[in-house]
Amino acid sequence: MDEKLMEQYNIWKTNAKGDPDVEKELMDMEGDEIAIEDAFYRNLEFGTGGLRGVIGAGTNRINIHTIARASQGLANYVNRHFSGDDKKIAVSFDSRIKSDVFSKVAAGVFAANGIKVHIYSELMPVPCLSYATRYLKCAAGVMVTASHNPSKYNGYKVYGADGCQITSDAAKEILNEIEKLDMFSDVKMADFTEQLNAGNIEYISDDVYTAFVNEVKAQSVLGDAKVDKNIAIVYSPLNGSGLKPVLRTLQESGYTNITVVKEQEKPDGNFPTCPYPNPEIREAMELGIKCAKENQADLLIATDPDCDRVGIAVSDPTAGEGEYRLLSGNEVGVLLLDYICSRRIANGTMPEDPVLAKTIVSTDLADRVAQRYGVRTTNVLTGFKYIGEQIAQLEEKGKENSYIFGFEESYGYLSGTYVRDKDAVDGTFMICEMFAYYASIGKTFIERLDELYVKFGYCLNTLYSYQFEGAAGFKKMQEIMANFRKGIDSLGGKKIETCLDYSQGIDGLPKSDVLKYLLEDNCSVVVRPSGTEPKLKTYISVSAPDKETAAAQEAKLDQALKTMMK
Repeated sequence: MDEKLMEQYNIWKTNAKGDPDVEKELMDMEGDEIAIEDAFYRNLEFGTGGLRGVIGAGTNRINIHTIARASQGLANYVNRHFSGDDKKIAVSFDSRIKSDVFSKVAAGVFAANGIKVHIYSELMPVPCLSYATRYLKCAAGVMVTASHNPSKYNGYKVYGADGCQITSDAAKEILNEIEKLDMFSDVKMADFTEQLNAGNIEYISDDVYTAFVNEVKAQSVLGDAKVDKNIAIVYSPLNGSGLKPVLRTLQESGYTNITVVKEQEKPDGNFPTCPYPNPEIREAMELGIKCAKENQADLLIATDPDCDRVGIAVSDPTAGEGEYRLLSGNEVGVLLLDYICSRRIANGTMPEDPVLAKTIVSTDLADRVAQRYGVRTTNVLTGFKYIGEQIAQLEEKGKENSYIFGFEESYGYLSGTYVRDKDAVDGTFMICEMFAYYASIGKTFIERLDELYVKFGYCLNTLYSYQFEGAAGFKKMQEIMANFRKGIDSLGGKKIETCLDYSQGIDGLPKSDVLKYLLEDNCSVVVRPSGTEPKLKTYISVSAPDKETAAAQEAKLDQALKTMMK
C-alpha cells in the first residue's frame, strides 16, 4: 500500500467528523487496502461540470468534507472577482441522498466567507437554479445533484453569473483555489440555521419560482392555432425534483388530463423502482409505460431527478394495439426543431438569422432540417453549457433573439434564453404543445417523423457506454483513447475520410478529449470519455436510404468499436 494513501486515510480517521456515515465507513475500511486505495487514490476531479462521485468517505468520494472544500474554493474565487452586494451565490438541490445536507454545508461555507446565500427552501431542479442565479444577479450558482446517475452518486454543479455552467477557465481557477486548501484546516464553516437567522442565508421567494414558470409558458409558439389540450398525459418525475414545476406549468397552460406514476411521484434518492433514473434507459420508463397502458394515455413523459432531461413514449399502433414506442433524444430534438420553425414562420415570429445550437454528437438530420427553414446551425462540444455559451455570445452581439432552439441527443432541450442550461420543464411543455397541435390536425409524432425521413433521408443514431470502474478502469480508458489516436483507416467496412481530434482544439472550441471520425456515405463515429461517470461512450450515426440498410451498417460499426474496447 502506498504510504501517502495510508497517510491520507489516517488523517481522515482523525479529522473527518460531522457525518456518522463517513466516520463508520472509515472505521470499516481499516485493513482493507483495496477499499482504502479506491477511496483515496485521487481527489474527485473538479471541472466544468463541478464534482460528481459516489457518496462515501475519502477524497475520491462525495461527502460533507469534499463538498465543503469545493465550496471554499468557489468562495475564494467569488471573493476575488466580486465585491459588495455582488457577492451572492444561489443554491438548489434535488432528491438525491444527502442533497439537502450537502446544500446546507455549502451555504454555511459561503456565509462564513462573507457571501450572501440565496437557497431554495425545498428541492428545485437545475433550470430553476440557473434562472435564480440570473434573476437575483448572483455571482455564481450551485446545484447539488448527480443528474441521472444511479442512487449511490451525488454531485455539485457550479454555475456562473450568466446562469450557465462555468467555463473551462473559471473551472481551472476554482480548481487552483481548491488544490491550495487543506481538507480540514483551511475551510471556513458556519452553522446553517444561525446564518439563516442572521440574514446571511435567505430562502428564495416564491416570486422567483413563479417568474420562472411564466417564462416557460411564454415559450409557446401556438399563436392563434386552436388545439384541444385534453390529451391524456402520463407523467413521471422518476422520484426527482420535477413534480411541482412540471405539473404547475402544464396545468396553468390548460393541460389538466394528467396522471402521475404513483410509485415514482414522491422525491426519493434511493430510486426504488428505477435503479438508473435516466429517461434514456428503457428500464426507467417501464412503470410509466405500464401506467400509460392502464390509462390509455396518448403521451408518456418522464424527467430525470434534477429535471433537465426529458424522455417520452407515444402510442404506436404499428407495434400492436396498446403498445408504446420510446422516442430518442435525437428524434424528439428534430421534431421540436421542425415544429418550432414551422410555427414561427406561420406566426411571423422567426427572427433574422435564426440559430440552432446542438452538440457534435447529436443527429446530422437536424442540420438538414434547419437548412430547409433557413436556420443556421452551430455545432458545439458535448455538454449543454456550450449551448448556453452560444446564447451568451449572441446576447453580447445584441442578437439574443436569434436563438430559437438548442438540444443534445441525451434528451436535453431549451427553446428560450431565460435559462442557460437544458430545461425539462420547458421540454415537457413544448412536447405537450407539439403533441396537441399535431393531434388537432390528425397527425402523430411517428407520422411526422416518417415525413421528415422521406424528405431528408433516414438517419440512425445510437449510443453505447462501456464501464471502467476504479483506478484500473481509469487507466484502461486512457489506454483505449491512446489506441484510437494511433490512427485507423476504416471502421465497420467504412473508410475514414477525416478524423477530428478535439483535444487539439477545432473550430474555436475548447480542447476536449473527443474523437470524431467522418466516414464515407455521410456516416460518423464519436468516441469520448464521460465527463461524469467511469465510462467511455461511442456515438454512431448512419445515413442510409432506409431503416433496414442503416441498421445493418450500424451493427458492423458497433462490432468494430466493441473490438477496440477490449
